[in-house]
Amino acid sequence: MFDLNSYSTNSIKNDVLSGLTVALALVPEAVAFAFVAGVDPLIGLYAAFMVGLVTSVIGGRPGMISGATGAMAVVMVSLVAVHGVEYLFAAVVLTGIFQILAGVFKLGMFIRMVPFPVMLGFVNGLAIVIFLAQLGQFKVINESNVAQWMQGEMLVWMAAMVTLTMLIIHFLPKLTKAVPSSLVAILVVTGIVIAADLPIPNVIDYVRSNSGNPDATLAAGLPSFSIPSVPFNFETLQIILPYSLILAGVGLIESLLTMTLIDEITETRGQGNRECIGQGTANVVNGFFGGMGGCAMIGQSMININSGGRGRLSGITAAVALLLFILVGSEWVEVIPLAALVGVMFMVVLGTFEWASFKMINKVQKSEIFIIVAVSAITVIADLAIAVIIGVVISALVFAWKHAKNIYAKKTIDESGSKVYIVHGPLFFGSARNFQDIFTPKDDPDDVIVDFLDARVYDHSGVEAIDTLAERYQRRGKTLHYRHLSPECKQLLRKAGNLVEVNVIEDPNYHVADSSLA
Repeated sequence: MFDLNSYSTNSIKNDVLSGLTVALALVPEAVAFAFVAGVDPLIGLYAAFMVGLVTSVIGGRPGMISGATGAMAVVMVSLVAVHGVEYLFAAVVLTGIFQILAGVFKLGMFIRMVPFPVMLGFVNGLAIVIFLAQLGQFKVINESNVAQWMQGEMLVWMAAMVTLTMLIIHFLPKLTKAVPSSLVAILVVTGIVIAADLPIPNVIDYVRSNSGNPDATLAAGLPSFSIPSVPFNFETLQIILPYSLILAGVGLIESLLTMTLIDEITETRGQGNRECIGQGTANVVNGFFGGMGGCAMIGQSMININSGGRGRLSGITAAVALLLFILVGSEWVEVIPLAALVGVMFMVVLGTFEWASFKMINKVQKSEIFIIVAVSAITVIADLAIAVIIGVVISALVFAWKHAKNIYAKKTIDESGSKVYIVHGPLFFGSARNFQDIFTPKDDPDDVIVDFLDARVYDHSGVEAIDTLAERYQRRGKTLHYRHLSPECKQLLRKAGNLVEVNVIEDPNYHVADSSLA
């Protein structure tokens, strides 16, 4: 599970330094998502620690970073507002159970079926979401307790420090890769801001302005075990079940798609089902230790990968460092200027967005461009899970439409004078109409043979098309023979079953998607 003996000295150094960088970037994100969900910032920080630690140890994708995320926070907010935070903890526990079951029943493999245009849309949409989220750091709370854009000297210095951070991250690797450029950028910019006493907000300013508590701090103790204080009855289950199902789906979709992205970047392969179990276990732990739950984070995962983190140690380091920040190092983290962290996330946006998708516009089919744009837009406007589901549905419909045109038949007359239709292609709901149009019962001879050796019947609509065709010939008093149909097809035929010629040696044997066979 976690073997330090397989690590070289260099990989340990890379993972530890990368983990420290990620931990610094996790702080404002966890706090921000806690505010989105309507809970205390510490609940977000605890979630980032526990989800990050558990998934790093037992998850299926070394090097991937998990924590509190915005995609799940937006689902939680109404539950917290109406029923309180204890119901959130109970919902997070149930979410984890659903995710563990998904892994046990090996549902993680289905993420491999997500089409490439949907993946591109997911990546581009999430990059835009990360970018838009950083713009909120350019706002300050005025005396009327209203957020407004920075102005004057503060805006100039904020933009300058963000730019400096990005320049260091971009150019430092050209000089040396001994330490992560993101970590160096954060330390350098923090030193400049403190030394020059520049008028830009830091982490604790952000926490206090958004919480409305001028004495707020990130310092706290260890999370403690507690069973959620909710009634254990059917009414509670009715309340949390819808939220838990949505949270489980959103969490797994974002985690598994992020895993797929990391797989491509590192040219390795994660274990989807193991990741489901890891995410589920982490959320169960969260629910019992006062965390808001979470899933994989594409932004922090990209920071980790770009900083050289590849193994489980990077995620473990990030989680442990985050806990240490809460326990003993809060004063150091609180003084980090937001400009440094915004600059790091802007570089993540630039590295995450698939700029090559613009070059594809004139090289791929319009349907694929539409899917990329649609998934990206829905990710930004609505919700990640909805975007991916809609993208998969559109891809499936496009696939069905294209393959519906691929069914055809070669027509011959055999030695006995019978007309033979040799069918080629898939017969399913999309091609059933085209299949019917192939045949001309009115003009055909009295004996007709339909050969399915080079065709496949995939669903109930295909079976119905075969039944309907038999009726058309029978009404005209003509004899129809079906050859090379699978046993399941023959079983499902209600009207044409006696027309099927059985050839045990040559007949194919494949399954048909039909509920009556379940």
